[in-house]
Amino acid sequence: MAQKRIIVHNKSDKPDNIVRKEADIYSRCESLEKELPKFLKGFFVYLKGNVLPMTRLAYLHDIKFFFDYLINETALTESETPAGITVAEMRKLKASDVNAYIDYCRHYTRETDKAVYVYENSSKSLARKKSSVSVMFKYLYREELLPKNITDGFDPIRVPKAGEREIKALQDDEVMIMLDAVSDGTGLTKHERAYWEKTKRRDKAILVLFLTYGLRLSELQQLNVSSFNFHRGEFKIYRKRGKESMMPINDSVREVVTDYIDLERPRDNELTEENKDALFLSLQGKRMTERQIRELVKKYTSIALHTSRDGGYSPHKLRATAATSLIGRGNSIYDVAALLDHEQVTTTQLYARHKAGVKRDLVRDMEWEKERKQ
Repeated sequence: MAQKRIIVHNKSDKPDNIVRKEADIYSRCESLEKELPKFLKGFFVYLKGNVLPMTRLAYLHDIKFFFDYLINETALTESETPAGITVAEMRKLKASDVNAYIDYCRHYTRETDKAVYVYENSSKSLARKKSSVSVMFKYLYREELLPKNITDGFDPIRVPKAGEREIKALQDDEVMIMLDAVSDGTGLTKHERAYWEKTKRRDKAILVLFLTYGLRLSELQQLNVSSFNFHRGEFKIYRKRGKESMMPINDSVREVVTDYIDLERPRDNELTEENKDALFLSLQGKRMTERQIRELVKKYTSIALHTSRDGGYSPHKLRATAATSLIGRGNSIYDVAALLDHEQVTTTQLYARHKAGVKRDLVRDMEWEKERKQ
């Protein structure tokens, strides 16, 4: 059956693409809920009213994965589908069963007719999977569907503190190399240059927006032409939690965005109604997907890092680059936190480049081999 077209009747202040994206998330959540047991109906209502749409979707995916595990990897249920699992079977589950599930999630395989897929999860991913099932079990206990709260017996998962890992971000000289690549085609293969000739202004505008504002991938992907008011020198983005935020336009951003719109972006009469307002378009004249933008960023950052295309950075690391560059230029951590929409200023503090600089300064004068040769 062909997928039905979504027609938006928008009475809000949000642009149609934002409403359409939210509707897509809600639809995916509802589809997952239909695959899960009916006794979770109250839990679904709880998620809908208490967590962000994308968080709700992630929880539902995790819970379905947990039920699939019970069916395919254990003898803890007789059901052949997640929807068929009963409350009685849930009541028999012990904390040790959930701990075994978390251990399974560390490393597992999936086999198809063509390949065997190996999955390896980090402690952070395991903590999220544990959190998803923990929230579900706690809810079922509070609603008296389960006789006890088995989450008290879940093994702790140690997630490395953010300060325990190095922040991956481009250094200023690497940013310059990347911008040279997108401006002049430096470092691109012959095949890549053929596409670059058609998209270089678009690609540069994308990179400069990431570097200037530390935008999240979803925030940039949903930008419209109408988001920009060049007369007032500002543009609007839609944050997490449905927040709107006005961002000031500096000279560099004004130049690259208007250059793209005026000289490279297709005219409205060449586009479908759905894509007329989309700012960043693919060569097919459709709003670029998050995946397409991610691959674009990996390509140009790999040139800056002198590594393979697979070794390039993600858009999130350009967000880190913006943060570290702003802090490195002496800007207030609190101001940077506001620009990047960090809920906690402690998140922004992680990007303080002076920590990395201290290490560099400490080892600069410890050139043992140079001293040996003198």
